[in-house]
Amino acid sequence: MSHTQEAVMPSGSDAESLALALAQRSLEKVRQQLGLALKNLKGFCTVDGHLSAGLLDRHQLSCYEAAFCAAELSACDAVCHYAAEAGVEDELAREVALAFCAEAVPSAIQRLLARAGDTGLDRAAVIGLYSDNDIQQLIEDFASSDFLASIGATVAARGSARLPSMLGEEKEMVRDMFARFATDVVMPLAGEIHRQDLDIPDEILKPAAELGCFGISIPERFGGLLPDDKPDSLGMIVVTEELSRASLGAAGSLITRPEIAAKALLQGGTAEQQQEWLPRIASGETLCAIAITEPDYGSDVASLGLKATQVKDGWVLNGSKTWCTFAGKAGMLLTMARSEPDPALGHRGLSLFLVEKPPASGHEFHHQQPAGGVISGKAIATLGYRGMHSYDVFFEDYFVPADGLIGGEKGRGQGFYFTMAGFAGGRIQTAARATGVMQAAFEKALSYAKDRKVFGKAVGDYQLTQVKLGRMMSTLTASRQFSYAVARLMDEGGGQVEASLVKLFTCRSAERVTREAMQIHGGMGYAEETDVSRYFVDARVLPIFEGAEETLALKVIARNLVAQA
Repeated sequence: MSHTQEAVMPSGSDAESLALALAQRSLEKVRQQLGLALKNLKGFCTVDGHLSAGLLDRHQLSCYEAAFCAAELSACDAVCHYAAEAGVEDELAREVALAFCAEAVPSAIQRLLARAGDTGLDRAAVIGLYSDNDIQQLIEDFASSDFLASIGATVAARGSARLPSMLGEEKEMVRDMFARFATDVVMPLAGEIHRQDLDIPDEILKPAAELGCFGISIPERFGGLLPDDKPDSLGMIVVTEELSRASLGAAGSLITRPEIAAKALLQGGTAEQQQEWLPRIASGETLCAIAITEPDYGSDVASLGLKATQVKDGWVLNGSKTWCTFAGKAGMLLTMARSEPDPALGHRGLSLFLVEKPPASGHEFHHQQPAGGVISGKAIATLGYRGMHSYDVFFEDYFVPADGLIGGEKGRGQGFYFTMAGFAGGRIQTAARATGVMQAAFEKALSYAKDRKVFGKAVGDYQLTQVKLGRMMSTLTASRQFSYAVARLMDEGGGQVEASLVKLFTCRSAERVTREAMQIHGGMGYAEETDVSRYFVDARVLPIFEGAEETLALKVIARNLVAQA
């Protein structure tokens, strides 16, 4: 995603407009160097007019850094675009955007400088960006300790951890509704669920279903909340963010599995499958999990090996899956298996199956079919992200009826494609989950900084704490507005690569923000009884699931950027 300089329209005072224009000029100068690096990488990695995967692998570090550069610059674009609108209502929005850009620009320059030799950039030209008048002014004016501290002090004085969302009345009503549910129902249970590694209780699941939580991505004609005539990615991430603010493991991820399953059914399912399954998923009658990852293959989906053998009236599954989140409580596993025995087919030999099983509580389950087939699972002990539990799942001659193959016979070999839309949605949703966790961590840090006294004054009265709060606020705002911008792109039919960019950026950001919240709490931040310790370990999973950071950066983002250079 790239807004041009003209995309940020002047608003408010002349000074505000000039400052945002300064930021945009600075971004464009860095983006030009990134474009040159990508163009050079394309030249290095092209053979006979085609990109060579082998040559790209020889430039993995450069591709990785280029992907992060692109993500940071895109986040800058989004937050500047937001500031041009919100600055009219709240001057702090403009200040936060400028502070973010003033720190992101030198970060991107440093990434490019470190890889200048590998990407064929003129090192002197990259170094010269530091002395460019616009960039110098941006850094001096808006990355100074005084400016950053003033943002933190302003936020602390307000006692508010939010800026205007610019969502509009309808989305704000949805946000308020789920925010109340998150605060009143989920938050009081979240700490115990994490510390005791409990199942998500019915006290959360039942009201979540009544609110329509499981039908966010399912059209109204099937009993969901999604309009029949248009997508609503923005609504989905607004809800996800609020649920994740309460608990990533006990609420924030409840939408993800129904969304992936629904999109697969909508894209590839037969009319009968859609009519049978979508209303059950939307109502929460059937909880679902996604069984794709395997022990030997993480993000390398094309190499999956769970075997599906066609038999009379259906299929028999043999093999295992791992990191199958919510598999215990789920009554249906959306399972990807190799239905075509020819290994040369790669991802074209994979099909999707709707695998039913009895819901089970606890950390293990075992179910034997009358004919002898068995499905079993055992929860993987994890640092955080508790409540849903992630399982190793084993299939032994487990029978799936013929109507459990998504798309029927026409769906054979199409499973990989049926999941692609769901994967993109999962990535933008993970960005929203990251933002929700950041919001929770920031709120706790802000409250603690105001109340905790050290050496005779509040922690929040010290400059370094104020700078930390200012940076946290700017990162949180950039993450939120970046995810909103990508959601709007997806609702217009685009945004596939941008969904990977925003996931890459926000998930890394969540690690930084939750760490700083922990630091502000000092020793209490390390205590398990303190919520910020939960946010910190929960944030660590975000760059790993729904597309590992390295896979997104190398195989999706960089490959696309290099190809388009």
